[in-house]
Amino acid sequence: MPLTPLDIHNKEFSRAFRGYDEDEVNEFLDQIIKDYEALIRQNKDLEEKILQANERLQHFTNIEESLSKSIIVAQETAEEVKANAKKEAQLIIKEAEKNADRIINEALIKARTIALEIEELKKKASIYRKRFRTLLEAQLEMLDEKAWDEMEQLDSLEQLEKDN
Repeated sequence: MPLTPLDIHNKEFSRAFRGYDEDEVNEFLDQIIKDYEALIRQNKDLEEKILQANERLQHFTNIEESLSKSIIVAQETAEEVKANAKKEAQLIIKEAEKNADRIINEALIKARTIALEIEELKKKASIYRKRFRTLLEAQLEMLDEKAWDEMEQLDSLEQLEKDN
């Protein structure tokens, strides 16, 4: 067990003939007691500082662990978000491609329908044109007939008779 300042203070030396000077020994012991007490106080202060430093170190270690875990969770979350965004983008692209294919198919069907309608209209226009030409030719033939000339002559005669 280490000495305490009280042990040093209470230490009694036996007296011998021609021994040391008692006052000098006592002064030296007093100085040793003061120094020893100072060292004990300093030792206790250092032990408290070490304890506080260890507590702070533990606190910062806990913070570091929490931050590390938070960073890992954040990275995992970021990876999940990135993966989900990629999946969603792929779904959007597939949906857009389906819509584009549907629109193209509808446009092709409409184009074919319109082409058929145009063809049908061309046929009808051709038939109408032929019929109209036939009608006009028949009308022209009627105008060229002698019956019109005779009718005009009759009309002229009747007019002359009325005038006279």
